[in-house]
Amino acid sequence: MKTAMQEMFSQLEIDQPQLFNINTAEGKAFVNSYFKYIELEKQQIIDAYETAMEIDIYNTPLKVGKEYYNETFKKQ
Repeated sequence: MKTAMQEMFSQLEIDQPQLFNINTAEGKAFVNSYFKYIELEKQQIIDAYETAMEIDIYNTPLKVGKEYYNETFKKQ
């Protein structure tokens, strides 16, 4: 499974492959400028999961947000 941002970048790479060519100045600038948004989305998912799990009514052992993210959205 991919996050919405991962899906968007996958499609963008198909539509605009030159933006992902890190052998060019344009490609390096694009990747460096926008990679931070994927990391931001990752942290938001982790934080949301951990916040939601704080209200677990069954008192079951919980995964931490990073574990949830890696299991759910790990690159395949």
